[in-house]
Amino acid sequence: MEDGYIKYTSHRRAGKVTETANLVALNRARTRLFDLGLVGIDGSGIGYGNVSVRADAQQFVISASATGASRKLVMDQFCLVESYSLDRNEVWSMGGMDASSESMTHGAMYASNQGIHCVMHVHSRILFDRLLQCGTAATQASIPYGTPAMAHAVAQFARRQSSLPALLVMAGHDEGIIACGTHVGSVLDLIECTHRKEQ
Repeated sequence: MEDGYIKYTSHRRAGKVTETANLVALNRARTRLFDLGLVGIDGSGIGYGNVSVRADAQQFVISASATGASRKLVMDQFCLVESYSLDRNEVWSMGGMDASSESMTHGAMYASNQGIHCVMHVHSRILFDRLLQCGTAATQASIPYGTPAMAHAVAQFARRQSSLPALLVMAGHDEGIIACGTHVGSVLDLIECTHRKEQ
């Protein structure tokens, strides 16, 4: 599993993300995903999984890179993505740490569907294989994680979603699954429900 490595050019300014009710709920949901093994760190010390919530029409708050080992994050482990460029593969953020390697993918979902207010990216060998076998919506296997190509593919998926929450398999990102919805609770419920079915 290759994850946790930033492939974009980072432009980060110092600052601290403001704690909000949505962010508290997101952090609680992330802890639940951590306990389920869907977010965390692998045997090689590489983190996997990330979560975010919309801050306004253009910006969002996302878990920072290299936070997979933490069961519960503190505010310093979140950052505000203020803007990004798919064409230039660049991300502008504010916080104490660089934004997640999947920041552009999250941003593409928010930009493509104003109904999306939460995005969660998880990893599971069992879920990944089973969902692909069941014909769940998926990106092309040739598209790697953390790239403009993945962001464009996810954006196309998000634009088509008139009913939320929704789930997408990132076929070119081994074990990677991404879910989006109108609020934190609905996205977490979708992931948990899908996870329970495969136990």
